[in-house]
Amino acid sequence: MPTVKKTLTFLFSFVTSLGAFIVLCSVLATQQWIRSTIAISDSSSNGSVIITYGLLRGKSIQELNHGLAESDKNFEVLGTLSNSSAKTLHSVVLVFLALGLFSSLLSTGFTFYNSVSNPYQTFLGPMGVYTWSGLSASFTFITMVLFVGNTQSNHLSEELAQRLYPLYPASTQQGTSHAYGYSFWLTLLVILLNAVTAVIVIFYQKARYRRKQERRKPMESAPRDGILF
Repeated sequence: MPTVKKTLTFLFSFVTSLGAFIVLCSVLATQQWIRSTIAISDSSSNGSVIITYGLLRGKSIQELNHGLAESDKNFEVLGTLSNSSAKTLHSVVLVFLALGLFSSLLSTGFTFYNSVSNPYQTFLGPMGVYTWSGLSASFTFITMVLFVGNTQSNHLSEELAQRLYPLYPASTQQGTSHAYGYSFWLTLLVILLNAVTAVIVIFYQKARYRRKQERRKPMESAPRDGILF
């Protein structure tokens, strides 16, 4: 059975790792990744299209200074996009976030297992916690970078607007502004929680190694005759 100190240490790591998993679930489920305002102007209307969406779903509204606005629309991101580079990269973003979610789940399981057992000589021990926490943080960071790249380089929001409002082709779009929402920034919290998980275990390992070294010192400094006796 593990010592009380080890149990408490890994339970703290379990809490931070579980927190990362829960935040990732909420990040995937919510629609507040980005809010894009696309200015539109043609012969019959003038105003903007506002699209707020996450990785799976979103909502769009029209705010026109003159002209007849369509009703608000709820949409599925992948279902709305055509077969383009934006859709492909968005699918890759989903894959990396799913990998991050899976790694976070494994990290949670490993920390809990270490709080009730002593698998130090196997991958189920602290090395497994470092690995899965690190992978979860890495996959989450890659998700952030790819999402921003897809939005800025592949004009993800503009393509969604064209698909949702066929009457407003690219030639009618006068500019786009983006504001990243709380769902996007929560991914930074996921990275932080995974880092804290690993740091807690590292400090415990260092303290454990220090105690082992201190127990060896009396034996090393003792007279050789006394040791033989």
